[in-house]
Amino acid sequence: MTGTGKVKIVTDSTASLSAEEIARYDVRVVPLKVILGTEVFNEGVDITNEEFYCRLSRDGVMPTTSQPSVGDFTRLYRELAEEGHPILSLHISSLLSGTVNSARAARQKLPQAQIEIVDCLTVALRMLIAPAVRAAEDGQRLPHLKYSIERLNSCMNAFGAFGTLEYLARGGRIGVAKALLGTLLRIKPILAFEGGELKVLSRARTSAKAIEYIIELMKLRQGGRSPDHVGVVHTANMESALLLKKEVEACFSCADLELLELGPVLASHLGPGFFGIGFYSDEDWQPEQARPE
Repeated sequence: MTGTGKVKIVTDSTASLSAEEIARYDVRVVPLKVILGTEVFNEGVDITNEEFYCRLSRDGVMPTTSQPSVGDFTRLYRELAEEGHPILSLHISSLLSGTVNSARAARQKLPQAQIEIVDCLTVALRMLIAPAVRAAEDGQRLPHLKYSIERLNSCMNAFGAFGTLEYLARGGRIGVAKALLGTLLRIKPILAFEGGELKVLSRARTSAKAIEYIIELMKLRQGGRSPDHVGVVHTANMESALLLKKEVEACFSCADLELLELGPVLASHLGPGFFGIGFYSDEDWQPEQARPE
């Protein structure tokens, strides 16, 4: 099963790719599961965002999530490897899901296949997909491609304001949420995923103040430059997300800027009312230097 063809990109449903994007990028997506009471749904297959948020609001059931099985990954990896593809598999942070563990266990079952796995360690997995696809189309070999995407991942900025920390705390993986829970008194915490950790950046009493802080932090981190790629995201909080997007447009000249509602799995961890941003600049992760082959 030695891979001699083009690197194939595998990801999971938390990348929030549309059917059109999946077809255009020619990527393979492994769905995570979201559980509402006794019902189990495959994200992006059995339940839409609209249906999920409606159920969340109407039923008041605390959702849980489940990672794909080792078998899900093994079947997909074997199929791609037998077609001659090396595989780069990009997945939701191990802070939030055991998906990466399932992928790694599947790789061990296929020792002859060329498979590299990247733990995103942020909630900005989606922003890694298009660069990975472009690099694969350009013929980058698997070690080089993994290096490039890991470098991009390390340069990614991702932070946002939470409407509630109850969902993160109940997930059991994020200790800082438990430490803050019950002390906020209507204050919106602004948190960042950085280096595999969730860090408290600030606290704001209103969405407007949170947006003001996020914009100032973007300016500080960009050092006066405009980020090339920006994604504004939310969980059933379009109003705040639109205001944040408007401020980004007013303050920066971005090559691309998208607005996206996150799907059921990330919403189950971040909770409703979240809004945030992911961004990076091309020059930060594509320096003119030698890379491994």
